[in-house]
Amino acid sequence: MASRTNQRVLLGCALLCAAALACADSSRLSAAESQPQPTVAAANFPIASAARLAGDGKQTRFILDIDQAVTFRAITLADPYRVVVDVPQVNFQLPTGTGSAGRGLVKAFRYGLVMPGGSRIVFDLTGPAKIAKSYVVEAANGQPARLVLELEEVDRTAFAPSLAPENRPELRPAIAEAPATVPSTAAPDTPQQKADGRPVVVIDPGHGGIDNGTQSSGESEKNLVLAFGLALRDRLEKGGKFRVVMTRDDDTFIPLNDRTKIARNLNAALFVSIHADALPRAEGDAQGATIYTLSDKASDAEAQRLADAENRADAIAGFNLAEEPTDVADILIDLTQRETRTFSNRFARLLMGEMKSTVRMHKHPLKSAGFRVLKAPDVPSVLVEIGYVSNKADLEHLVSEGWRSRAVGSMAQAIDAFLTKRMATAGSSN
Repeated sequence: MASRTNQRVLLGCALLCAAALACADSSRLSAAESQPQPTVAAANFPIASAARLAGDGKQTRFILDIDQAVTFRAITLADPYRVVVDVPQVNFQLPTGTGSAGRGLVKAFRYGLVMPGGSRIVFDLTGPAKIAKSYVVEAANGQPARLVLELEEVDRTAFAPSLAPENRPELRPAIAEAPATVPSTAAPDTPQQKADGRPVVVIDPGHGGIDNGTQSSGESEKNLVLAFGLALRDRLEKGGKFRVVMTRDDDTFIPLNDRTKIARNLNAALFVSIHADALPRAEGDAQGATIYTLSDKASDAEAQRLADAENRADAIAGFNLAEEPTDVADILIDLTQRETRTFSNRFARLLMGEMKSTVRMHKHPLKSAGFRVLKAPDVPSVLVEIGYVSNKADLEHLVSEGWRSRAVGSMAQAIDAFLTKRMATAGSSN
């Protein structure tokens, strides 16, 4: 018991160090220039109705039609070459497929919500370019207001990001600096919550906002996994044994590090990340649910491919986040991390046993890889790919309420069995 107490003390010191480093890093980062307005009705947000590209490989112009003028900030980034435009929250009512085809210097662009009160447009470039002009034209003569961006090709040696790396703008951390962006259950503990001794289960629907995840037949991964996550939350809350927190409960982008922060700040007993994979056509077909745990080396090539894809989520939203600190804290938390991985693997096996009786499982249902979202050293964590949107049969299941109900039921049963046993074990040790 004494050694375990010492271990916890060391862990506490390590976490304080890591938190201090994270705060120091985040203090150098800034959010979009506009102030979030989470209480404003959706109907009052500016509406973007059309977007188009013109020009060639030397000069390319982007035009966004919008029903009212907005403020914005545009910057260029390298590795890969991108242009990022931050605006106040916009209701994008653009035709399906807008941005998937490029022109001139722009390979493609994407857009969406990155936090309540803030939207973003990200352009993937064919090579280095500079922002020659950027401006907003007021509505006039029956024409809508327009946000215009003019890009010019530059030599690679002449290219420079708009801001030095240490001053690049960043999404405001979803926990520390923007309580409004976090579900109310993840807000600082109230006296009532502190008195709530129930284990905390964090459900993490992947992707969101500007990051659609995989897409097929008009369905987006971000919407499918959100619906599944909300159904799982409702099922667990109905039982009343656990306090359930969502990393997101709407179409908002949450950075990977902030997803794990939610679990760690709440001292969660379990973190379950929900995704729906897709295989490139060249890699054939696959179907069924797969459960992933964290490992330093991927269990197979497919697991590595998926981890690489999921770990790029922050870059998809416009920025590559700095790697997590690798300092002395890593040494101090090593024992706890090993114990956590043991519990994660134990839950993964239990979850597979419950799910295989109700849903189709992948031929190799238990896998592992270096998923960033599973790297909380003190929270048992799994990532569940509930199916392949690239597989017709799986996609039919993913959009079926009946299938979702059965899958959610088996997952809830596994969570209940796992945490009930852990609580009993913890109680007996005390």
